[in-house]
Amino acid sequence: MAIAIPAPQLQVDFAFALEQIRDTYLQDALSKVVASLDITAIDSELAKLVPHDSLAELAGHGLRGELMFAAPCILRANPRLLGYYRLLLGFSQKAFYGAVGLGRFKSMEESGSLSPVQAGQLDDLCSALASAAAALLEGIGAKRISRDLLDDLALLTVGPQLRGGYNVRAGTAGIARVFEAISGIVAHAATRTGPQLIELMNAARRRVIIQFASDPDIRIREEMTPKNLRNIIAIEVKAGLDVSNIHNRIGEAEKSHQKAKADGYVERWTVINIDRADMTVLGRESPSTDRFYRLSQLDAGTGDEYQDFYNRVVALTGIVGTPSG
Repeated sequence: MAIAIPAPQLQVDFAFALEQIRDTYLQDALSKVVASLDITAIDSELAKLVPHDSLAELAGHGLRGELMFAAPCILRANPRLLGYYRLLLGFSQKAFYGAVGLGRFKSMEESGSLSPVQAGQLDDLCSALASAAAALLEGIGAKRISRDLLDDLALLTVGPQLRGGYNVRAGTAGIARVFEAISGIVAHAATRTGPQLIELMNAARRRVIIQFASDPDIRIREEMTPKNLRNIIAIEVKAGLDVSNIHNRIGEAEKSHQKAKADGYVERWTVINIDRADMTVLGRESPSTDRFYRLSQLDAGTGDEYQDFYNRVVALTGIVGTPSG
């Protein structure tokens, strides 16, 4: 029996993303900025913000202070390097800019910009970062500290960030694929078509709105009277390929469909991207889901599963199906 292992495309994508991140947020980027600045200015700022013992411990291992401690002049020269210190301290973007409460500085990392308000608060920001980095240094212990270890710690934070970004992109792409499948079914009845919105005129001369949204991912509604919409179909798309995480994703779909049920949606569907999933088990985990569909079958545009999807879209929107359908 032949053994087949899928191509590691995710790792290929990560390799290219990591190369970009090294040039933007990691030690490579930091070294370039430090080389362009006056070293005495960096040292002077760090001496005011960082405990002397912490700088002495780094120096004892031949390490400069900015490898762990942010200096205002460094962040002025390259605001994106706030991301370096965030990663080194082990904070996700959500935690750092959300839970920790530093959202006002987020544009520094994301766009490399520094507003006058942010510039006026750099000393306070670097002082707070210094306290956290000093605690990190004390926790690790000076004997273990090295440039490679600091790089590894930042990379440990990058990994989940890259995977999270990939999951978001995969999820959005999965929703788009379902939206495209629906578009192919209703195109002949469409009065308006866009990348995130389709409007139809059904057989009862009522407007039907199909929207690429969130919670649910795709919603289909019929206009009964102006400003009075009837909720017809709520669709949740779980496009992840990780079999071990399917039950968590179905749990998320169930929460969304419980809300959709309360909002009066006639039917609630969940589309998954794992062909060998046990639909009976998934049905028990999401009793609010009326129908499960596999993304591969909707992409194929043929077969019993697709035909069921087609028939239900046509019937529930109230349009006339195409002869080939």
